[in-house]
Amino acid sequence: MSEDNKKKPDSSHEGVEKKQEPKEEKSIEEKLKESDDKLLRSLAEIENQRRRFEKEIKDAFEFGSFNFAKESLAILDNLQRAKLAIKNDENLKNNKDLDKFLENITIIEKDLINIFEKNRIKKIDTENKKFDPNLHQAMSEIEEENKETGSIIQEIQSGYMLGERLLRPALVSVAKKKIERKEEKNQKKQDK
Repeated sequence: MSEDNKKKPDSSHEGVEKKQEPKEEKSIEEKLKESDDKLLRSLAEIENQRRRFEKEIKDAFEFGSFNFAKESLAILDNLQRAKLAIKNDENLKNNKDLDKFLENITIIEKDLINIFEKNRIKKIDTENKKFDPNLHQAMSEIEEENKETGSIIQEIQSGYMLGERLLRPALVSVAKKKIERKEEKNQKKQDK
């Protein structure tokens, strides 16, 4: 090989170098701005995650006992049914100790209601109220001339709230206007 061949640069390698343009180096200010942006995004994400965790912890404390509270309502319902059944039983009415027994059941019922109230479980008031589908469940409609349509006539089963959350809707009977027979027949024909 001659010296000319050794000194001559490889033409294929030289072409590659010309195609590759030197990378533009970002200025320090641009790099700093990028880093600041990434840092702010990371901090915002961490803050959002912290808030989410705090809300989950708060909800767990507030509503962790939701199922237990809901199932405990059955105890109160059964005490109230027992009291009613005992009062209406003809054989027990003649018993001298009936009043003492009913008094003890009433004490247990009041204690249970106090425990519920201490734990933010409150009965939904239905007396002289309008039907609210968020709080009540209509079990029947009763024709009533003296009551406004949609007002609650009777509470079948008490409803309860746990704080601001519905634990169980109140089962109620709702008033409806009395429909005359002719109107009722016309309405049935229209429905068909």
